[in-house]
Amino acid sequence: MTDTDKREQIDSDVPAEASSPVPDPVAETPAGDDAHDTAATGGGEPAVETDTPVAAPEGDSSEDSSEGESPEEDNKEWYIIHTYSGFENKVMQSLRQRADAYGMGDKIGEILVPTEDVVEVRDGKKYTLKKKFFPGYVLVQMEMSDEAWHVVRSTPKVTGFVGGSQRPLPMTQEEVDRILGQIHVTEAKPKPKFDYKVGETVKITDGPFSNFTGVVEEINEDRATLKVMVSIFGRATPVELEFHQVKRPD
Repeated sequence: MTDTDKREQIDSDVPAEASSPVPDPVAETPAGDDAHDTAATGGGEPAVETDTPVAAPEGDSSEDSSEGESPEEDNKEWYIIHTYSGFENKVMQSLRQRADAYGMGDKIGEILVPTEDVVEVRDGKKYTLKKKFFPGYVLVQMEMSDEAWHVVRSTPKVTGFVGGSQRPLPMTQEEVDRILGQIHVTEAKPKPKFDYKVGETVKITDGPFSNFTGVVEEINEDRATLKVMVSIFGRATPVELEFHQVKRPD
């Protein structure tokens, strides 16, 4: 038997499964996130990592966007406008209506006619009245612009701005605080009004000296009292009375 015949005999004796080709080695599937990436590719190729950022869901962006928002600034300042005397309240009402009609509600804010409460005594009775302590003027809180200026300036019975006709100057904060403070003070404590004079004869209408007459000797407006000299048993006696306790003789 030749060498060739021997080799053929050996090959024929080897089992069939031994002659099967050896399969290519399969890489182990990585665990965790890498396993998911591998499966997603649909093949045995490993997933390729990139530096591209993943977009956040729409719902998550609301918080970040709200942090960047800032509240709208209020640039309104106080200005004084001059009006026809006696038409202050009419101007205030007209200006409010015009601001709404022209869509200037965000530019024209508070409008004030400065008044004070005054207690007036008439015929021995007290009456609380509203008195303008800044007659002929109206205060307007506004953000100055050409449009806002025109709406205010063209309001009927308005003659102009105080502090410049074309580009008026706003009031200082000190001026605003002083006027607004005066309004609040008189609302809390009405200012008495007394139109009698020292030396005038009055009649007492209330208290133990009711129906007595006397002469006004002193007036204290801060305390709303007056001193009246009353003749009692032929002797002049000073009596302190409140404003509403006297009236002019009939």
